[in-house]
Formats: sequence, structure tokens, C-alpha cells
Amino acid sequence: MVTTGMPRVGVLALQGDVREHVRSLETLGAEVVAVRRPAELAAVSGLVIPGGESSVIDKLARTFGLQQPIRAAIAEGMPVYGTCAGLILLADRITDGIRGQETFGGLDVTVQRNAFGSQVDSFETELAVAGFDEPVSATFIRAPRVVETGPDVEVLASLPDGAVVAVRQGALLGTAFHPEMSGETRFHALLLDLVAARAR
Repeated sequence: MVTTGMPRVGVLALQGDVREHVRSLETLGAEVVAVRRPAELAAVSGLVIPGGESSVIDKLARTFGLQQPIRAAIAEGMPVYGTCAGLILLADRITDGIRGQETFGGLDVTVQRNAFGSQVDSFETELAVAGFDEPVSATFIRAPRVVETGPDVEVLASLPDGAVVAVRQGALLGTAFHPEMSGETRFHALLLDLVAARAR
């Protein structure tokens, strides 16, 4: 798939903070594709699902014929990183989804939407993350939290009250917060490492 020597990764570009993720990946030297159609998904080796409104992204993914291809790519081991709404969309279970809301699934977790309140309750904090030498500057905007994890899920970060806000399961990463808002690129670098490892 990758012909330039740089990893080619996609950002699901249906709704949400797409540009920030594109910028983060390009900063790391990746070739980035805005994914809106199945053919664009087929041309990438990894995917970022951005923050936004999870129910809207779900509906648009079905409208654009992307839901089943994304599910298939996840099942086949494509590395995927979801932030905020992206974490919700990677979760196998949602406690409080709107009527008819579906996910791509793959992460054996249960997620609670808007767990920290509304837009006015947004906050930033420094967060210790497993495997990172320095704390992450994490921005929470109408963020979810993980309320249950399966046996194969690794918890990467929690808030002081114990709320789980970053997880990994194999090639899937999810954060309840937005590292791309503060220029933090280590999660994106981890995604690129997973893409490179899969290509070997």
C-alpha cells in the first residue's frame, strides 16, 4: 500500500476535528488521506477517527458506505486511533447512546458518552500515560469515559478519581481527550509505529 516510504494513514473526514489530526500526522512525516469513501479507506494502512459527534459520524459512515468497510478493516487488524467521539465509535458497548446509534466496535470496552458534562464543563489537565516519559496535555470536551474494560484491554491513563480515559487493545487505541488540540503527537506516533509493525 505504502509506496513513498512514509506510512499512508487516513483520517475519517465525515465530521469533527479532522484538520488537527491531519496536521499532527503530517508533522510526524506521514502521508495523510482524508477518508470519505470506501476506496480511500482501502488506500491507507491506518486510520484516525476524530472527535466530533459520535451519533452524526455513525449516521454519515452508514450513508457513505463506510461502516462495514471500517468494521472489516478493524477485524483484519488495521491500526486505528479514536479520540473522544472516535473512542465511542471504537467501543463495543455504549451505556447511553441515542436511539439506533451504532459503533464500528473492536475495543472490548463500555463507554459512557458526555461523562464529564456539557461543553461548558470542558477542561485541560496534565495526564500520566503508560509508556510515555512525560505527562500529556489532555483537553476534554464533552468527553466520554471508559466504565468497563475487557480482559485484553490495557488501561493507558486514568484521571485522579479513577475514570479511565485512554486504552489500548492490540492495534486499537482510544483516548477520551484531544491530544491534537495541544500539539501532542505521541499517540499519533504510536499509531504510526503500529502501522509500521504491521507492514513488516
